[in-house]
Amino acid sequence: MAMVCLSDFEAYAKTYLPKLAWDYFAAGADDCNTRDENILAYKRIRFRPRMLRDVSVMDIRTTIQGTEISFPVGIAPTGFHQLAWPDGEKSTARAAKAMNTCYIASTYSTCTLEEISMAAPGGLRWFQLYIHRNRAASQKLVQRAEALGFQALVLTADLPYTGKRRDDIRNGFRLPPHMKLKNLERDFEVCKMSLIDPSVTWNDIYWLQSLTHLPIIIKGILTKEDAELAVRHGVQGIIVSNHGGRQLDEGPATIDALVEVVEAVRGRVEVYLDGGIRKGSDVLKALALGAKCVFIGRPALWGLAYKGEEGLQDVLRILQDEFRLSMALAGKYFTGCLQRMIQRFLHESHL
Repeated sequence: MAMVCLSDFEAYAKTYLPKLAWDYFAAGADDCNTRDENILAYKRIRFRPRMLRDVSVMDIRTTIQGTEISFPVGIAPTGFHQLAWPDGEKSTARAAKAMNTCYIASTYSTCTLEEISMAAPGGLRWFQLYIHRNRAASQKLVQRAEALGFQALVLTADLPYTGKRRDDIRNGFRLPPHMKLKNLERDFEVCKMSLIDPSVTWNDIYWLQSLTHLPIIIKGILTKEDAELAVRHGVQGIIVSNHGGRQLDEGPATIDALVEVVEAVRGRVEVYLDGGIRKGSDVLKALALGAKCVFIGRPALWGLAYKGEEGLQDVLRILQDEFRLSMALAGKYFTGCLQRMIQRFLHESHL
């Protein structure tokens, strides 16, 4: 079967992944309303396209934290990639490098930071951090990542405790015996989400700044108040995210939260978004509303489940082609047009 859109990869992954793995990747919190709303919210946004504008040459490149990427879609941090493909995060890193985009590696990777770096030397990689009760272990992770050439630190702010994901509870989810959280096994006898420190506050940004020269990106911001606090505490970027709807159910869809975050930041730091991206036109909508770049989570895992590195490249290539086409049909010929005309050629019918 020809794989022509991201839903084809989703259908393949649902059919062929073990139920335990599929349910883990697909899970949302409680009734999954926020998970589903992340996708539905894009359907309420409409374009106002412009005609007779020369779109014979398209430039869809952009920069994030000063580094150029081929188009404004990166790979969000998700855990346990070996559940989708035997090479796990090594395949993810290779695919990101091949497509010249950014991969955010998770604390809960099933490959070590060293293995990820060696799999795709020279690729653009950021490292996602959960701050654990064992602060020394978190410090070691940050310092390892910087030494290995990771170019930014992404602090996840929305997981003081794990959201209630019903299918994982029903399934008694745990990693198969042959899989390990390799970046933590040196420091923890048992690696569980409960080891995450729920006492983390904004002041811990300063602690992280004392450990590293890497730019700090904060992930999980949904309100103008927290966006303002993030800027005040010296972060270099914000990822508007609700953890794929896996944490607090009934929170806003990320595309709905984006506008107030962008307005609060006022260009002082870069703003990115994850959650609900399923088409190239979704990418265009996010950029038009102020995001510098978007990141995909579940679709990357579907690509891995299909054909590993090759499948993930296929997913990224489809998004790239759809984004380029959507830009052309909307009358935009380079991504700078979008950044200068935020909110001017889109109409949100639900506002």
